[in-house]
Amino acid sequence: MTTDTSEDLFHLGVKALVRDRGGKVLLLRVNPAKLKGEQKLYWDLPGGRVQKGQTVQDALMREIIEETGVIGAEITKEIGMVLSNIRIPIGNETVGLVLDVYECHLPADAEIKLSDEHIAYDWFTPIEAAEHLAIKYPSSFCELIATL
Repeated sequence: MTTDTSEDLFHLGVKALVRDRGGKVLLLRVNPAKLKGEQKLYWDLPGGRVQKGQTVQDALMREIIEETGVIGAEITKEIGMVLSNIRIPIGNETVGLVLDVYECHLPADAEIKLSDEHIAYDWFTPIEAAEHLAIKYPSSFCELIATL
């Protein structure tokens, strides 16, 4: 079996586009102590990579609980998949990251308790959220968020 070096390898990540009853989007401010190298401080959606043996939905619920402390989120629909701007170092190589994004809602009485991965959270209009996410996500994805 030969390896085609023109093919890229990817990890699958899941992201929760959490919306409140007014349509605003929850963003989490990344903890600068968790950033590597020259990365800039940025806002992000809750989420992470799918682990072995997990379904996409299981991974999404795990990440929402880990990053917001909220149990009982509802996954309402898939927004779409996006090839992120991130490369993940694996040994001497890097792999790309494909993100599967789902719209979610938190229970009405949810109280957000951030993990040490984040230092703040806030709710933004879709247009504001798209502007904040532009540092990490391609413009096509940010445009999609802005139109929600």
